Amino acid sequence: MNAQDGNTAPSRTGMRRIIPRFEFRHLHGMARVRIAVGVVGVGLGFTTLVGGSFTAEAIAWAAFFLVLAALQFSVGYWYLAIIRSAPPRT
Repeated sequence: MNAQDGNTAPSRTGMRRIIPRFEFRHLHGMARVRIAVGVVGVGLGFTTLVGGSFTAEAIAWAAFFLVLAALQFSVGYWYLAIIRSAPPRT
């Protein structure tokens, strides 16, 4: 009687509650998106660093892009860890 249908999200506990509902329902896809955005951020950081003639402003922007990329990678990895720790569906 209480079977889940396609419109309800699985139960979320602990730190998983901070993940938006849409992202929690589509963790595989959102993990891929976050990792892709991280790759783009690394590319922007290196491009800014190499093309910026090593001024303080160029280094600051490169650090900004690289920090954002690291955050995206860490969230994508967290999503993948949640997927791996989930019990198998039957």
